[in-house]
Amino acid sequence: MWRNRALMLFDRVSVPVAVCDVYGSVQVANPAMAAECGTTPGRLRGQDVLDLFQPQESIQVERIAQALRLRHRSRYQVSVRWRAPDGAERYGELTADPVSDTVEDTPALLVMLRVQGEGEPRGDRPGEDTPAQVTPIEARILALLAGGATTAHAARETGLSTDGVTYHLRRLSARWNAANRTELVARAYAVGVLAPGVWPPTPAPVADSM
Repeated sequence: MWRNRALMLFDRVSVPVAVCDVYGSVQVANPAMAAECGTTPGRLRGQDVLDLFQPQESIQVERIAQALRLRHRSRYQVSVRWRAPDGAERYGELTADPVSDTVEDTPALLVMLRVQGEGEPRGDRPGEDTPAQVTPIEARILALLAGGATTAHAARETGLSTDGVTYHLRRLSARWNAANRTELVARAYAVGVLAPGVWPPTPAPVADSM
């Protein structure tokens, strides 16, 4: 049922979308996804989505694989890079949602690609780790973490779910190549996202130009 409905919408949406099996092999893709790969939807069939879009952090993929083996059904995000048909290096995020007709069935993965930019993410370039690369909600989460907040506490304070907080932390970790939360907080102070010498920790004032 879900597959038939998805296929009816595939050709109409401009967002790159594909359905993959649980191992990441493309079963069907829409024209927008094929365009990002410089091919046609039919030629994407059978290709590994993680060969088409290179993960920035292997640990993200390992965690998803483990969760799927345990039959967890959550939304998963993977930061990726790839080469566009015009030769430009792009970066963005793959979102994978397990889908199936019943909870007992082995799920397929509904994969959507969000293009975030071209070249290296600005946060990866020397001298460009600026507060402008952090959203207000990300800055608030970082301030809460710096004060010792747990994921659950940060969720309550920001009005997000715990999955929402984890999502933002994963994006920050991928953007800054941070190995853990301690490194994330240290990086936030180093690049001026958090105000120095203030307790409890707070985001730094935002310049008018931002």
